[in-house]
Order: sequence, then structure tokens, then C-alpha cells
Amino acid sequence: MSRLTVRLPDTLHRQLTDLADQEGVSLNQYIVYALTRQTTLAYTVQAVPAEAIAQQRASFAALLESLGQASSVEIERVLGEREAVEPEAGLTPEIMERLQVRLKSKQSAMS
Repeated sequence: MSRLTVRLPDTLHRQLTDLADQEGVSLNQYIVYALTRQTTLAYTVQAVPAEAIAQQRASFAALLESLGQASSVEIERVLGEREAVEPEAGLTPEIMERLQVRLKSKQSAMS
């Protein structure tokens, strides 16, 4: 366990002491509890309000609308300009073949 020396303003020290007394624990225990609680809150995922979700979806739909649709010729041209790279070690030829089939079926559905 680590040791930490902290300088506190007198008013904060009194407040923490009072809170620790109310909880029936030592000042040290209360400070550890308070710091743990605050740290946990910093890593806790907060729910997004429904209004914010609706606004994000509307913004995304507006963005997609403003971008328009790409023709299959444009898609093929952009895909043809991609940089060729070696697949990752875990991507076997069988997996690559299945991915290519899925991509082709998606492109066919978009045409």
C-alpha cells in the first residue's frame, strides 16, 4: 500500500472530518472511499439522453443526404486506387475469399 501526504485547507479538513465522523469511519478510510468513488465515476459510462441520440441520428442522416450516392463505377474507381497491402497473418486465404464474396455481394446489392 502506498503512502501520500496531502496539504488540505483547514475548511476542507474539517468538512472531511465531519463526514468521516457521520459515517463512523476514520478520516483516512473516508478519504480513500471518496477518492475511489470519484475515480470510479471517471471510468463509468454515462447513459446518453434520448434527445441527444435523436439529434445525432438526425445529423448523421443529414450528412449522408448531403454526401449523395456513389455510382458503382465511382466505387470501382475508388477501390481500384487503394493501396495494396499484405493481409494480416491470421487472415487465411479462405477467410479472404469469404470476405471478397461478401464485398461483391454488397456491391451487387448497391447497384
